[in-house]
Amino acid sequence: MRLGKKIVSLLTITAIVAATFVGCGKEKKNAVGGKDGVFTIAYAPNESTDQSTDARNGLAKELEKYLGCEVEEIQASDYNAIIEALRTGQADMAYMGANAIALGYERADIEPIVMKAEDGDKEKAVYRSLLVVSSSNDEINSIEDIKGTSIAFVDPNSTSGNLVPSSEIMEAFSDIKLDMDKLHTNGEFFEAVCFSGSHQAGIQAVVRGDVDVVPVSDQILASEIANGNVKESDIKIIHESGTIPAEAMVVSEDMSDDVKEKLTKFMVEYDNQDYFSDVIKKENARFVECSIDDYETVIKLNKVLNDE
Repeated sequence: MRLGKKIVSLLTITAIVAATFVGCGKEKKNAVGGKDGVFTIAYAPNESTDQSTDARNGLAKELEKYLGCEVEEIQASDYNAIIEALRTGQADMAYMGANAIALGYERADIEPIVMKAEDGDKEKAVYRSLLVVSSSNDEINSIEDIKGTSIAFVDPNSTSGNLVPSSEIMEAFSDIKLDMDKLHTNGEFFEAVCFSGSHQAGIQAVVRGDVDVVPVSDQILASEIANGNVKESDIKIIHESGTIPAEAMVVSEDMSDDVKEKLTKFMVEYDNQDYFSDVIKKENARFVECSIDDYETVIKLNKVLNDE
């Protein structure tokens, strides 16, 4: 019997970890699906929208046939929950951004196997972080105007929603000598700081006027406009970052080489346009092989910004 989609909050993941984490090192999973025979894919809120559900389920069904075991999905509350799920064996594979990959590599030895690339060209496996305000806001027109405003970052472990925009703001205001604590503390640089939980929620918050500024992935913003969730005329882009290595599918530390090779083959050959349009947020993208080396710049940036 198919279990269907599981909705797993951070509290649920934490409870699972407390109940199941024991003892010594992990054995490699030589059989797909592990001991319970179920292969689990974890997604963050950005990939868990109304438009993405059918496309995610479609991949799960095709992967189920390919692997010969049940495949189910976990919708986690944030990237920390996904990393914990991978570390503790509650998830086998996950889709996550570059900074989450850097943290997951450090905490759980996760391994990226394929990354998103426009036209299946690895040279195009990049995206950008944008700083966005409401189009009705006449006082904020560039990154230099954001001091003293309110901002909603996405998630502490989001690349384009926190790490990269934080770095860009620090560079733009280098004379102030900002650090991550000052940047994320009310009344220091920003009047008010919060986390929206997803790029989509941040976009809606700035359109409603709940906050002045939000950072957002350029590809997610384009997808939200294309899906009619926000009008292009409702927002104004005031800053664009340099390129960021694209999101990737990662596997848990205990995945055997044979299973990793099998998964890589499936993902590289997967060409369902609905999945790439609705889940991956780039309809002409495909997966290409990658490794942790592709995320070295983000690993270093994370360490610098967080004084590790």
